[in-house]
Amino acid sequence: MSRGTTRTIEAVHKTCRILDELYEREGAGVTRLADALDLTKSSVHGHLATLEQQEYVTQEADGSYRLSLRYLGMAEQVKSRVCDYDVLTAEVDRLAEASGEVAQFATEEHGRLTYLYKSKGDDAVETRSRVGSREYLHSTGLGKAILARLPDERVRALLERRGTPRRTPNTVTDVDDLLDELAEVRERGYAVDDEENIEGLRCVATPVHGADGPVAGALSVTGPASRMRGDRLRSELPDLLTQAANVIEINCKFS
Repeated sequence: MSRGTTRTIEAVHKTCRILDELYEREGAGVTRLADALDLTKSSVHGHLATLEQQEYVTQEADGSYRLSLRYLGMAEQVKSRVCDYDVLTAEVDRLAEASGEVAQFATEEHGRLTYLYKSKGDDAVETRSRVGSREYLHSTGLGKAILARLPDERVRALLERRGTPRRTPNTVTDVDDLLDELAEVRERGYAVDDEENIEGLRCVATPVHGADGPVAGALSVTGPASRMRGDRLRSELPDLLTQAANVIEINCKFS
């Protein structure tokens, strides 16, 4: 094995793929999993039997499998690493109520944006994001708000790792162009997703710093492009986001 090469275990890769597929499908049987993952049914069954024995999945009466409740305790422990989670959720709820739109908090992990909390205001439209789902950094307001607080070398490394696919006609896919935009984000204090991830939706986002200084994640408000424009997009919502971020950051320092 050459220096710098990481040894990986193929069986663990298969297990992770099975768990990911169960999560996406919210449960599935052996045949469906085998077809979706291009694996043999015997291989899938063996992995599932092991996972069930270790209580990571459970089998339903109809023979299908789903993720077990064991993940709840893990999730609670993981969430507690990001600032004060109770304060975070309270501020996101206030953002949703004040804006009437979808408010969210997300963080960066493994070069992807991961959603930790989502709240919907009275006028909110449905979005595809959900707690635990992951997105690209370059095409989202949340992702750009986080990237703007990182050194350019780190930004390049993250984008090279995951790529910058075009999600809509508005998506910025050139890394140098994105770096120029991130410089503007740093100057004004907030990022905008101008229908770059989903056509018809705009998002404004601002970073949230952790107790020791580095960016912990970002807050956002998302809504229809017809409502997310003018002073609302450039001043009203950024002000709300900045206030919420400030509350979270202060509580992180003393939690």
